[in-house]
Amino acid sequence: MELRDYWRIVRRRWWIPVALTLLVAGISAAQLRPWRSPPPSYSASLRLLVSVLPATQADASLYDPRYYAWLTSEYLVDDFTEVVGSELFAQAINRRLAVQGIAIHPGLIQGSAVTGKQHRLIRLSFSWGDPAQLEAIAQAAVAELSENTPVYFQQLGTPDVQVTLLDSPSVSPVGVGIRQQLEWPLRVILALIAGIGLLFVLDYLDTSIRRSDELEEIGLVVMGTIPKA
Repeated sequence: MELRDYWRIVRRRWWIPVALTLLVAGISAAQLRPWRSPPPSYSASLRLLVSVLPATQADASLYDPRYYAWLTSEYLVDDFTEVVGSELFAQAINRRLAVQGIAIHPGLIQGSAVTGKQHRLIRLSFSWGDPAQLEAIAQAAVAELSENTPVYFQQLGTPDVQVTLLDSPSVSPVGVGIRQQLEWPLRVILALIAGIGLLFVLDYLDTSIRRSDELEEIGLVVMGTIPKA
């Protein structure tokens, strides 16, 4: 098939990709509203060091108590990361915020928290739309971890644990993600590609004869043609 044959297929039903593209562009614009700037978002993160005190009564000839203390700390971080992101911890932060006159549902606090771990380090991040409230949430989390550390670790069966704050929380604005910037144009481009692909599918399924060369392809001899008026 030559290029002019492709052009004939597109020209015959050009309205299909155009209509599909306009429809998807309109629906996507109503959903995403690309002309409107997204609401501002802020992030605050802090890092914690979790360590277990080495055993005081141990036979050094059998094992190194410091090594097992470090190993226990790494295993403990796995469980404590889930505790920090739990509803129990969110409720504790909520009670501290209530004292300051800030009412935020614990579920929202839990949903805004993101935890990560690396060896004995825990990274806790919060995302929020109000920088003042975000600062209060982060400081409440630091106070809760500093003052009530034994409460959480006793539930994990390890009371002799120290939590050290390495990086204090700092609030910083979060830029617009690349997905939000490209989602609307990508939808429009994909709709155009899908519309063009639909053209060729319809042409493949179409068994009607429109040109003399199509008759010659099936072995018929064209004696003459009637020109368009």
